[in-house]
Amino acid sequence: MEPQYGICRVAVSPIRADQSDKAEIMSQLLFGDHVEIIEKTDKWWKIRNAYDNYEGWLDFKQLSNLTAEQYSKCNGKTFLAPAQVVNEIIAADGSKYYVPAGSNLPLYSNGYCYLGDERFEVGFIPKQPSSAPEIDKVVDTAMFFKNAPYLWGGKTLFGIDCSGLSQVVFKLNGINILRDARQQGEQGTTVDFLPEAKAGDLAFFDNDEGRIIHVGIMLNASEIIHASGRVRIDPIDNQGIYNAELGRYTHKLRIIKRFG
Repeated sequence: MEPQYGICRVAVSPIRADQSDKAEIMSQLLFGDHVEIIEKTDKWWKIRNAYDNYEGWLDFKQLSNLTAEQYSKCNGKTFLAPAQVVNEIIAADGSKYYVPAGSNLPLYSNGYCYLGDERFEVGFIPKQPSSAPEIDKVVDTAMFFKNAPYLWGGKTLFGIDCSGLSQVVFKLNGINILRDARQQGEQGTTVDFLPEAKAGDLAFFDNDEGRIIHVGIMLNASEIIHASGRVRIDPIDNQGIYNAELGRYTHKLRIIKRFG
């Protein structure tokens, strides 16, 4: 198949493990995420997300087509929907979309963004791409998601998982990391000791088999914000995350990484 490309035309589109509405949601595309289409069936297209190379199946009706030239123009840093609840954009027919924090605004200029040949009026002040990582702003951005419900594969205020939280928060601050906790744990620079941890570091946690299964954002050397049931703040020590509500440790600390 010749290379084909698309872009997410809805606020949130689930990336599924298989070609079925009943299949596991592995991740999500947000509005303006551009993709390579690597396989097609009647209803489902297998895609590769340009941002993090994540692959999965989408309902093709949630994508708009892009030419190779348009796809190429979408690469690189772009303006984003900021960390606020209401981010309204208006299509040419006057209909409105409400896009999540971290959504791309492709080719943004003079109050408009473009999905291929479609133009949308942007009704808010976008988050401008930074020329350098803004690690000092990571904690403030993470706090925007506090109390968001946990959702496996989620990446929005209305449902988010642990690695979705770290990825979107970092994206909003000019830091590109991969999608899953295991993948993120292979990035960054190791922090040797917990007392040396700083705000914005990522802490990773493993299971009894030594496999990384959880990630959270350090607020300081003794507190972490992470998605577990909901996005919450808990104490952390060398053993891991302690949940006072349950009266026990819930996640075993494996490693801490620094980015930016």
